Amino acid sequence: MSKNKDARVTISLECTSCVQKETGERSTGVSRYTTRKNRRNTPTRLELKKYCIYCNKHTIHKEYKK
Repeated sequence: MSKNKDARVTISLECTSCVQKETGERSTGVSRYTTRKNRRNTPTRLELKKYCIYCNKHTIHKEYKK
């Protein structure tokens, strides 16, 4: 069997406002989501507006490396 380089990869999205808060003051946590994206159609880093349970509002979540 040959190893196939799959076009779909699993990525993690992290809340940008929780990460900024963590440096200055004590944060309760960082909101993270997992999703899949097509590497060929979206080669750049993904940014989605998702709900953050720690900020209690919709914020921008960016793709980050593990």
